[in-house]
Amino acid sequence: MARQIHPVVVGTAGHIDHGKSSLVQALTGTDPDRLKEEKARGLTIDLGFARIKIGDGRLLGLVDVPGHERFVRNMVAGSTGLDLAMLIVAADDGVMPQTIEAINHAKAAGCPVIVAVNKCDKPEADPKRVRNDLLQHEIITEEFGGDVLCVDVSAVTGQGLDKLEEAIMLQS
Repeated sequence: MARQIHPVVVGTAGHIDHGKSSLVQALTGTDPDRLKEEKARGLTIDLGFARIKIGDGRLLGLVDVPGHERFVRNMVAGSTGLDLAMLIVAADDGVMPQTIEAINHAKAAGCPVIVAVNKCDKPEADPKRVRNDLLQHEIITEEFGGDVLCVDVSAVTGQGLDKLEEAIMLQS
């Protein structure tokens, strides 16, 4: 049987430790961190891959990219050819340097962006602050009159994963 072609490729983008790989695993059941060193360090080093079947039946490809500045070459390599960037920002940490770098890469590539505000289960989570911070970088979410879909999620509890999948479906 021939493999199904993935007409849409969605890539993660964002700062280190904002939960990109955890969110991919929560959405797909696949751990994109496959290298022994990644497991030992708890840090994405190389590109990871997974598939997600969305509500309309399509099977999409997901590319999980590193967020650490030392692995920026791998991040850029993984960003090439994306149809949609899923910008992941931790609700307890906010917009950070690699978040801004990811936004700039997506803009330069002309790649549409959706935002997943992750770690909303944390007591210090402040999704509203994240949205306000994104405004400074011209990521204008729907609640501010823009067209960027933004979903509050938790890779740990599963909060909002259905809405994130719906946002992916709407933008892909």
